[in-house]
Amino acid sequence: MLSTGALRAHLLAARLAGPVATSRETSLRSYRLFAARDPRVTLGLDPGRGWGERDLLRLMADKCGVSDDPAHVSGPDVIDPERTMAGLDAFAERLSDAAVRRAPVLFGTGHPHRLIGFYAALADALSAVGCAVLTPAQGRRIDITTRFGVRTYNLDYVRGVALVREPGARVPGGGTGAHTHSPLPLRVALEAAAEARGPLPELVVGDHGWVCGAGQLGIEAIGLADTDDPALFVGEAEGRVAVAVPLDDGVRSAYYLPLTRYVLNRACLSQ
Repeated sequence: MLSTGALRAHLLAARLAGPVATSRETSLRSYRLFAARDPRVTLGLDPGRGWGERDLLRLMADKCGVSDDPAHVSGPDVIDPERTMAGLDAFAERLSDAAVRRAPVLFGTGHPHRLIGFYAALADALSAVGCAVLTPAQGRRIDITTRFGVRTYNLDYVRGVALVREPGARVPGGGTGAHTHSPLPLRVALEAAAEARGPLPELVVGDHGWVCGAGQLGIEAIGLADTDDPALFVGEAEGRVAVAVPLDDGVRSAYYLPLTRYVLNRACLSQ
């Protein structure tokens, strides 16, 4: 099992925590947009209270370890590795609970080019112990509003993990997909599962709109979030997101492999 010391060292060396690639400017812009209830950063969450920029800065300092000084406006943002490790422990505990009760689980990511391997390994492990890994709405068309206007995507699954891709971009089942913050793919998947009268997820695992969209609907949701993703941490603070793990969600995919091993061991799901 990867020790906590080795994990901490890896988080810092890979810049998953410590000074990260996400800039302070980017994070502060997200906090401003969230305070204005911009759907590009609320990710499907409807906050239960008003969150001003200062409120969000204090929250993110508490949840992630970023500076709470509003005069600090440039340079790389910082994530406390101790908070990342605590988040991974809580994340693993939720996976373990789902495994014990053989809960149906839905995985989805808006970062397929980085995080598909991390989620797929978890999906494989839960499937191996008898959890149904759900794949509703395979191939369903979804129109998502982006900064370039409305774009059409198709919902696809790779090793049990949902993602969206542009029509014709790759063959179905391929490992790459589109980056998205939208909660619409989650809603489409849930609608299809309900229409088919199949099982509905008792746990949603992922990031961005997958987690916030599920939490808003009262489904247990756990996920990963960067310093410019305040919605997941607001959801956690308000009790709608079960676990939000602070880390850089855009590093090389191979750098998440030690985290996969750590989470699976902590959840007692290692093969």
